[in-house]
Amino acid sequence: MPYKIQEVKRGIKTHMIETNKFKTNLFAIFLSVPLNRESVTQNALIPAVLRRGTANLKTQEEISIALENMYGATLDCGVEKTGDNQTLKFYLETLNDTFLPEQENLSKKAIELLLDVVFNPLTENRNFKKEYVDSEKKTIKRLIEGKIDNKDMYAYNRCIEEMYKNKPYGLYKYGYIEDLDKLDEKNLYEDYKKLLNEAKIDIFVSGNFGNDDIIDVINENINIVNLKPREDKHIINTEEKEKKEKVEVQTIQEPKDVTQGKLVIGLDIDFYEPDSKYAMCLYNVILGESATSKMFQNVREKAGLAYSARSTYVRQKNNIFIRAGIEISNYEKAVNIIKEQLEDMKNGKFTEEDIENAKKYMVAGIKTVQDEQDSEITYYMGQELSGKLIYFEDYINKINDVTREQIDQIAKNININTIYFLKNNE
Repeated sequence: MPYKIQEVKRGIKTHMIETNKFKTNLFAIFLSVPLNRESVTQNALIPAVLRRGTANLKTQEEISIALENMYGATLDCGVEKTGDNQTLKFYLETLNDTFLPEQENLSKKAIELLLDVVFNPLTENRNFKKEYVDSEKKTIKRLIEGKIDNKDMYAYNRCIEEMYKNKPYGLYKYGYIEDLDKLDEKNLYEDYKKLLNEAKIDIFVSGNFGNDDIIDVINENINIVNLKPREDKHIINTEEKEKKEKVEVQTIQEPKDVTQGKLVIGLDIDFYEPDSKYAMCLYNVILGESATSKMFQNVREKAGLAYSARSTYVRQKNNIFIRAGIEISNYEKAVNIIKEQLEDMKNGKFTEEDIENAKKYMVAGIKTVQDEQDSEITYYMGQELSGKLIYFEDYINKINDVTREQIDQIAKNININTIYFLKNNE
């Protein structure tokens, strides 16, 4: 099999994707924990501090030199929210050993450096380096303060925040300034040690390795040897588990200094049959994900009410989010015509051609995932967090097997939860 999983210790796995499609090898480490208001901010800060220096390479400059000496390898890190989980992610990309001018084990050097970045950080007096923590706090603070700069994403996040108020999924992935102010080099290091003992750890290698030696390198690395087994506490969110209660539609209009309105409508999917996500995917494509969708054709093209109009299916939470950039004066018209599209879907006003186009769109998208190493790793990591592994070929077959009746069932069980509108101050 081109994809293999091995449990190193309880709660720690290695994932190997054997492929000769790329000239690069990509290594990734994910630390996943349940989203929590008390820890979301420090977890967002930790990757930024870790990339500043290791016990062996004490500055970013030294890390940069090491990467340059590995034929221009690249290191990246960040944080994501997947369902009710927060995942710290670290990537290192290198040339594949077979393309090097002389024989050397670059893969071994790369994974050892990445393991050092994540598990063997620079410390001073058994704490993080104060200079690094203070500097990265300022960076995260700018990220939090600057979330309004991307109006489209701001509106999307605000709709989620309102739909999931006082619930984990409503938390902002970078945390909160009032919590950031409380963090220092001492308590952040304590938080980091707690994270290492509790997080679900997944280590991915993607590339052409020829054999399983790279997995042995990981398993025998002192950083991995020193890790303790842990209970896997991550939250499994699936379309079968995310039960939705019928709620009264809430409408929120938020005034900001904007010239274009941002409309986000959050939909609940009140349907929980096993494998229903495939029909939900197709429903979403017909509704608003593709250029042939109802949202694009009717809201944007025919009615001319939106600069952009699309929808996104969030499988982990059983939601669809409709997003449109509109003239502020067109708010009522846009909401009404979007509701018409939802009613049309409920009444079966979509064609067999719509279904076939949606299937072709989905299949093409699934195949595209395998064209990029990072997107393929992200796919398999999503499968890992869902607790159910579906290979690409099986995914395509399940999409192609979806019937019109299944899409009809989904359409009849879609309800508006929240209408959020970002408008100007007038």
